[in-house]
Amino acid sequence: MMHKLTPLLLTILLASCAQSQNVSQDNFRLVGGPCEGCEAIFEYGDQKLTPVDTLPDFNDPGPRMKVTGVIYQSDGKTPASDVILYIYHTDQGGVYPKRGDETGWGRRHGYIRGWIKTGKDGRYTFYTLKPGVYPNRSAPAHIHPIVVEPNGKYYWLDAYHFKGDPLLTEKEINPTNHRGVVGLVTLEQGDDLLIANKDIILGKNIPDYE
Repeated sequence: MMHKLTPLLLTILLASCAQSQNVSQDNFRLVGGPCEGCEAIFEYGDQKLTPVDTLPDFNDPGPRMKVTGVIYQSDGKTPASDVILYIYHTDQGGVYPKRGDETGWGRRHGYIRGWIKTGKDGRYTFYTLKPGVYPNRSAPAHIHPIVVEPNGKYYWLDAYHFKGDPLLTEKEINPTNHRGVVGLVTLEQGDDLLIANKDIILGKNIPDYE
């Protein structure tokens, strides 16, 4: 005999189903101009996001790195909670590696990618390897970041670049109108890994943000 679902039970079941799929973009709004691949931020599937994530390359050979910082609201002072940050980068050979089973934007970004969601202190941490430069050395080593705010706005940020990289240009050393990420990343040597501190200010120099 079938039992009639109560509204509460139906809501729980629908929420459970939604969590097993990639997040719907219906309630989100892209700001800051065109962004090829920003939709990748919604591809975390059924992962339970936390302020810390370890990318799939962390145990591969290469310089281990901890990327950490605080995401602030637009005032640059108040920690921002419930912000999702997505990053992706190259492997040690400077390519975005594929395993062959990628879907969505994973076909372009590769499998070295991860997602976090900030808590009340706004802090985030990724464990990964320092990315390699493109084989043709057309750009310095970098990490691509994308954010989505609790209010539904999502947009790309300036790439993380590393101080001392010989491929850095003047534009990367002294950027103007930087999008949310200020300055170069200075790598500090920890006990067994490099530490990269980089704070983010939401909405900073993002067109059509308001």
